Amino acid sequence: MTQKPIELILMRQLASSLVMPIFLVDTSGTLVYYNEPAEQILGVRFDEIGEMPASEWTTRWEPSDVDGAPLLPERQPLTIALAQSRPAHGELWIRGIDGRRRHIHATAIPLVGASKRLLGAAAIFWEEPS
Repeated sequence: MTQKPIELILMRQLASSLVMPIFLVDTSGTLVYYNEPAEQILGVRFDEIGEMPASEWTTRWEPSDVDGAPLLPERQPLTIALAQSRPAHGELWIRGIDGRRRHIHATAIPLVGASKRLLGAAAIFWEEPS
C-alpha cells in the first residue's frame, strides 16, 4: 500500500467523525474510505471491503437514473469532480448490498492541496426520504 498524502489522511479522519455519509477517493479514483453513516446506506462496512478501484465501486452499487438505466461512471458526481477538478452534484439511485434500491443525492468536490495539487475527491451524499 502506497503512502497517502497527509491531506487525504486528514480528510479520512474528519469524515470518520461526521454524521453525513462521506465517500473518499484518491487521485487514481481508488476508493480509500467511506464513513459509518455511508455504510448504513451502502449496506456494507468499509472494513469488510476495503479499498477498491474506480472500475469496481462505480458499478458495485448499480448506480442508475430514475428510469433504472445504468449511470455511466463519467456521469457520476464523484468521478466528475475527480476528472474535471470541479464540484459536481447529482441525483441517482443505487442498490444497497441488502438489495434495496435507494434514491440518493450526492455532492462531490475535488480535494486540491498546496500548489493546486489534486489529492483526490470526496462525495457527501444522503438518501432521499421515501
